[in-house]
Amino acid sequence: MSVTPSTLHTTVEVDRLFDDAGAAAMVDLCERFGSYGMYSQEQVDSPIGVGLAQRHDALSNFLRTGGRTGNPSQEDLRTLGTRTNYFREEYAYGLQARIDGIDPFLHHPTFVEAAQAIFPDRPVVEPAIVFANLMVPGQELAVHTDVPEFRGCNRKVMPQWLLVAMHHSGLFEDHRMPIATGVSWFHDCDGGEFAYWPTGAEGPARQHTVRHNTAVVLDADSVFHGVDRIASARPEMADLRPGMRLEPSGNGRWVVHDGNLTAADYTWDELRFSVSWKAYCFTNQDEQRIWREHADDLTLDVIVDRFVADLREHDEITDVVPSDPTLALLIIDTYIRFPTPAD
Repeated sequence: MSVTPSTLHTTVEVDRLFDDAGAAAMVDLCERFGSYGMYSQEQVDSPIGVGLAQRHDALSNFLRTGGRTGNPSQEDLRTLGTRTNYFREEYAYGLQARIDGIDPFLHHPTFVEAAQAIFPDRPVVEPAIVFANLMVPGQELAVHTDVPEFRGCNRKVMPQWLLVAMHHSGLFEDHRMPIATGVSWFHDCDGGEFAYWPTGAEGPARQHTVRHNTAVVLDADSVFHGVDRIASARPEMADLRPGMRLEPSGNGRWVVHDGNLTAADYTWDELRFSVSWKAYCFTNQDEQRIWREHADDLTLDVIVDRFVADLREHDEITDVVPSDPTLALLIIDTYIRFPTPAD
């Protein structure tokens, strides 16, 4: 494990996360889980931002800039949507494990040690979430920061773009739940490098080549990151749409099912498989107890009122509050500042 302090965010790179048997068990677990839905299917009903995609912030930046390379694509919106609409499922959330065999990963001591290095003033680490991402040839992950949490506010109850804007605004730090994220890989991949900005959006990006049994641990809610395009020998992207599922079909092959139909099929070596670990980091057990007991939770009304007050103070709005979704778009555009695309 190598710790890299920076002028802004400490990151930790792990060269060997498990022994050979442990790494092989993670690949077996991926196949045993059996079926993976699309990330775009995650939805939360909310009175603010009606009609916006959960990650409208990252999607609109990708369409505007062309992603990390800064080459806006001439592809149609459907193809662009396919490029960034990968497959995801949770292996564990809170105290609930969704598959046997995930505990060695969820409670991996190297991740806990790395989290304490990233948040040195927060030694109480509570592992909480594990999810897997599976990406197919030609896909990439738009530059973004992860969805943060605040007391009473998480992706299960509030729009993801709103939570991201809350953190970037700095207006809700008194309720923020600092989270350490470990991103790990269990096979090699052609392309699909993990790019991240540990010194901030104005600094240079670093790249981690996807290598078997390695990991990067960081404050992914604060550090912008993305995935470069995965190499593909195929002439065009498969036409992937929300509702489809990626499933193993035996002998190292995976199939995208559209109901009872087959939309695409791949070999395991063509896919990009990553597993992410997330843990809450507390100053002490009293702070952990306040969060667990919901003793000081935020509400949507308080969140919107605080945003509106700050926007008024900075002359972004007058006494007339914009209607939805104009207010939602103003919040996104005002508070989230993405890295400048590379030349």
